[in-house]
Amino acid sequence: MSSTGERSTATVYEQVQASPEFNELRSRLRRFIFPMSAAFLVWYLAYVLLASYAPGFMAIKVFGNINVGLIIGLLQFVTTFVITTVYVRFANKHIDPAAEKLRERIEGAE
Repeated sequence: MSSTGERSTATVYEQVQASPEFNELRSRLRRFIFPMSAAFLVWYLAYVLLASYAPGFMAIKVFGNINVGLIIGLLQFVTTFVITTVYVRFANKHIDPAAEKLRERIEGAE
């Protein structure tokens, strides 16, 4: 490919990156990712802090040999799957259609 072709391709990508549609897409993704990540990290940190500083609370038996610590630990896995499911639905509904429009715009401009 000639340097002119490379420049025009770079220009197309730079134009798309500077477009309001791309900025909206990036903003929409960040508005989902950052709060969800922060919430999960706080939830995980709470679990670690409880395990470290409240072992008596974590050792409370709920039924049989199942205690609060085990339940909260297992809920960490559940939370991961829930966040993944919510993200996939969000991406399918909001991110992927907008990204597809941008992709078509890029491919049409090349």
